[in-house]
Amino acid sequence: MSPHPTRRRVAVVGTGSIVSGSHLPALTAHAERAELVAAVDVDQARLDAFRELAGGQVAGYTSVDAMLDAVRPDLVLVGTPPSLHREQTVAALKAGAWVLCEKPLCLSLAEYDEVAAAEEASGAYASVVFQHRYGSGAVHARELIAGGGLGAPLVAHCQTTWHRDAAYYAVPWRGTWASEGGGPTMGHGIHQYDLLLHLLGPWTEIRAMAARLVHDTESEDVSTALVRFANGALATVVNSVLSPQEVSRIRVDCADATVELTHLYRHRNEDWVYTPAPHVPAERADAWRTPEADVPSSHTAQLGALLDAHDAGVRPPGSGPDARATLEFAAALYKSAFTGRTVHAGEIGPGDPYYAAMHGDHPHWAPTEERA
Repeated sequence: MSPHPTRRRVAVVGTGSIVSGSHLPALTAHAERAELVAAVDVDQARLDAFRELAGGQVAGYTSVDAMLDAVRPDLVLVGTPPSLHREQTVAALKAGAWVLCEKPLCLSLAEYDEVAAAEEASGAYASVVFQHRYGSGAVHARELIAGGGLGAPLVAHCQTTWHRDAAYYAVPWRGTWASEGGGPTMGHGIHQYDLLLHLLGPWTEIRAMAARLVHDTESEDVSTALVRFANGALATVVNSVLSPQEVSRIRVDCADATVELTHLYRHRNEDWVYTPAPHVPAERADAWRTPEADVPSSHTAQLGALLDAHDAGVRPPGSGPDARATLEFAAALYKSAFTGRTVHAGEIGPGDPYYAAMHGDHPHWAPTEERA
């Protein structure tokens, strides 16, 4: 690759913990390629604290539009509550900036297609933060599975079993369809099943269940699914915020090996384990060892991939049809869970109630005035 061009001028929208704790360190790690020039937050005190944390030279704004007009950044990092993502992402795209937005990029497939239209009109791109794809262990596993190195994928398990208490849901924007777009299916487990889709490729059908067992929320607090993939593999997916013993896990059983990832919020090479089938010779299994370079899954790793794409002028990973497929999986899981029937890939489009909202206006799940 040719030498990097001038440093990209970056703005952050939202200055809460995800931006200060993850995006700011990522920008610091890539300081030779990206310069933080502006920050936006409606809370002036929080904005001032972030600017001080970032070194004091960052311009501060309380309006996204004012920042975009004044700064014209090359890249905008969005770390606000989910209900704001679509509007802020579209505004940045229209201003010609690329976007890296926290998950979910938007709350429905209809909103996603608005983002795609803004991309088309502007020539800029919007990526969603799915940092688990970018750790070296995940890159290595995908290469092995996609390349047939482990034999045909047969059975998979994807588990996000976390614990969130009542205090967590006391935050006003949590637990409602309008603010988050869903429960753990959208806000927690989406990282793991995005990685599962990244490892196994397109899915063809899903059968699911969801329930509201503990928390007084509009959306679910647990969901489960059975999934068939285009390559024939069958998988289970569990998304929970009811689980005292917290773990994030993906296991893929292939014809020649099992590959398993166990972690919580990020992974390193040591978190990936390969178990060969009895018929596999030792020398072949030795070749599956994770790479020597140990790149943790992180915002830093994903930002580097996005900057590479920006330098090359090509669509970044984690955007476009690739990102839409993960959101479609969430919509299909909800539709199957709430209707009690199998949902096939590609069936949710304009006119389908689950295209416009993840709750699909289902009478048991849609928002009510009593909860509003």
